[in-house]
Amino acid sequence: MRSSAFAVPAVAALAVAGLSAALAFAAQANGPAKPAAAGHHEVYDYDHQEAWQALHDKSQSPIDIVTAGAAAADPAEPRAIEFSHTHGAIDKVEDNGHAVQVDTHATEATIRGRHFKLAQFHFHARSEHTLDGKHFPLEGHFVFKAQDGRLAVVGVMYEQGKANAVAQEVLDDLKPGKAKPAQPEIDIEGLLPKAHGYYHYLGSLTTPPLTENVEWYVMPAPVTMSKQQIDGFLSHYRRNNRNIQPLNGRPLIRYEG
Repeated sequence: MRSSAFAVPAVAALAVAGLSAALAFAAQANGPAKPAAAGHHEVYDYDHQEAWQALHDKSQSPIDIVTAGAAAADPAEPRAIEFSHTHGAIDKVEDNGHAVQVDTHATEATIRGRHFKLAQFHFHARSEHTLDGKHFPLEGHFVFKAQDGRLAVVGVMYEQGKANAVAQEVLDDLKPGKAKPAQPEIDIEGLLPKAHGYYHYLGSLTTPPLTENVEWYVMPAPVTMSKQQIDGFLSHYRRNNRNIQPLNGRPLIRYEG
């Protein structure tokens, strides 16, 4: 990254441990998360988050995005997020014991001039990030990884409205007795907002080990799901969101898209 607001050295440990932890960003609401059927997934207790310990704890996620406090992105630098190959094969759709997660790797993203590939996406209820103190019913985290191991997570807000065909595909794949996804492919474009404006800051994973130096790009334009679809996700986890963390003076950058 070229400006001091964005430039942070890559952390070697992130490449080793970051993605495995990012694949487990969430947990269940009322008490400890239920184990998945296989019984080998890690469980996070969202009722006792104070027990979670971070090696470094000054740049944690999620945050409340105070829109009036965000600085405009430098027009001299690459700013846009561009997605390509959004339609691709599904490796796995599962309730993994702490989140509803979809593993799919076809999508690529150019984020501020750098190349990333999608590792997976998953959902949190309620939204982990807030916009001027407002929660949304769901937040999707699209976890991208660069060749050097750096993580960039695109956060997408979901609100009640028109039914979402792609969200329905995910829910259908979660029905009991599904040995493999009903739909062998997915087009994540239907889960992304049309407008790609975002708020950017440097933060952390939102589950232990809470590794820092994660790039966050939170898109404020919400995507709709029907009430029935939102309830479908809530039937798995009514609350698997980490508490809001202090910004601690970190730059918060706004890109209008």
